Amino acid sequence: MQTLIFETAWDKTIAPRDREQIEALFIETKELFNEGIHFIPIRQAVNHRGDLLISVLIHNFSQEDYLFDKKTLQYTWKEKIVASHTFTLPFHIIKHHTSMPWTFIFPKETCVTTNNFTNGEIKLINP
Repeated sequence: MQTLIFETAWDKTIAPRDREQIEALFIETKELFNEGIHFIPIRQAVNHRGDLLISVLIHNFSQEDYLFDKKTLQYTWKEKIVASHTFTLPFHIIKHHTSMPWTFIFPKETCVTTNNFTNGEIKLINP
């Protein structure tokens, strides 16, 4: 059974409306897959430095904890690579059968474009 958790800093600072949106997205997507790591888009934005911020709901549907250390992610839109960067999550592990929101920040220099786009997709390159 999949469980939604919020990392401590998120849990303390998330706006009630955003929490409700994420909880609804979790309910809607918690049974879409049977195995593996999946990223469900929440929103995308560009910050004041030009970095690309991609918020997703990370689902770990596997039977084992997942070590998120030095994992390369690509953000694609209409099958074109928009950004690619290697990440290590501060808590390193996503527990099995757990889902959690997270925002990945792709530095400006890793982005091909930061033009307005929606409905992109994050792909894990080195699982």
